[in-house]
Amino acid sequence: MRLPDGRSAEGRLALLRWLLVCAGLLAFAAAAAAEDLLAGRELDAPQLARVSEYLRGEVAAGKIPGAILLIQQHGRPVVYEKFGLRNVKTAEPMTDDTIFRLYSMSKPVTSVAAMMLVDDGRLGLDDALSKHIQAFADVKVGVAQPDGSLQLVPPARPITIRDLLRHTSGVTYGFYGDSPVRRLYAQAGLLDGDPDNAEFVERLARLPLAEQPATLWDYGHSTDVLGRVIEIVSGQSLYQFEKERLLDPLGMRDTAFFVADDAKRSMIAEPLPNDWFDRPVAGIKEATAPRRWESGGAGMVGAISDYARFAQMLLNGGELDGRRYLGRETVALMTSDQIGEGTGIGKDPEFYFPGPDSGFGLGFAVRTEANAALPAGEYRWDGVGGTFFFIDPADDMFVICMMQSPSQRGPIQTELRRLVYEAMGR
Repeated sequence: MRLPDGRSAEGRLALLRWLLVCAGLLAFAAAAAAEDLLAGRELDAPQLARVSEYLRGEVAAGKIPGAILLIQQHGRPVVYEKFGLRNVKTAEPMTDDTIFRLYSMSKPVTSVAAMMLVDDGRLGLDDALSKHIQAFADVKVGVAQPDGSLQLVPPARPITIRDLLRHTSGVTYGFYGDSPVRRLYAQAGLLDGDPDNAEFVERLARLPLAEQPATLWDYGHSTDVLGRVIEIVSGQSLYQFEKERLLDPLGMRDTAFFVADDAKRSMIAEPLPNDWFDRPVAGIKEATAPRRWESGGAGMVGAISDYARFAQMLLNGGELDGRRYLGRETVALMTSDQIGEGTGIGKDPEFYFPGPDSGFGLGFAVRTEANAALPAGEYRWDGVGGTFFFIDPADDMFVICMMQSPSQRGPIQTELRRLVYEAMGR
């Protein structure tokens, strides 16, 4: 039977079924698109006012001298605000070009520089460290004995470049904890006489490891050793390589290992007089002072505008302004957990600084457990002087807070993150 339009009833039915399928596919696509939009939530500007109010209150209460905050989403600043003073003694206000001691926020920069060499094919993540620094071929592991002595035993396997990046090398610090190996580090005079990176690492290699490689996350001089590897592989000093390949191309003009220009020394942010370190941190007495040692783990200084360029490059998957610095897959590897289940790597509850909800990638802590307030996949690090940052790929956002307030770094970081995500409806 044919209908007036010339189609058979069967043809009309087939057409109807096809249209229904198309409608279903369109509805599915629309729902998926809506779900994607919900996955990346927008910051609510009025609610973000609470973040600024909080930091103003910390300044008014005398807890911090000042700070600069940048919250950037979709490549644009949502909040950029300066608070208080950069130096209470001189009453100089916080300014855009203020320079901060970055301390351990140097580690992500060094880690990125190393991974650029991996992308180049000049360095392998599973290279034995001794391939590049022969002094580590004979390193021993210090095992504490019941009588308090140390037994030195060979490592079960060599330290690798991957171990340096994820802090599983067994190389530790001597300024926290009280294990026999940490005491040796503290007493070793690693920086006596202002050594360069080569001499510093040679001295370090004479000390025992705190544990077997790839058995425990242990925060220490691993990234400093990585900096020396970069020098050996590139044939340049650490700063020369970073300046040529990363800092200058990104426009990070004020990021270096000390403030070389005397005219800029007044631009350095200073902590409150009663909030200073009473001992060297990571072997560094004063991060802005000239020295031969270029500490890839804790030695850099820089401005917030510099670190913002670095963070946006990472958030973009390794690219900024049409220039690629890292492969997208490389950034994904760096920002994924490398010490979780199945690795056999332990986490000392007293000294596991990423926290119970996070793993560690290749240079960053990585949140592995989402909750109602915080997303999984956020990666971050901070500096003991008070600076901190976190990058949230799911919401296309990063946050940087620069201040020189060692005692307030933890509380402010926790509260600021909470307020930011409340402004996102999490």
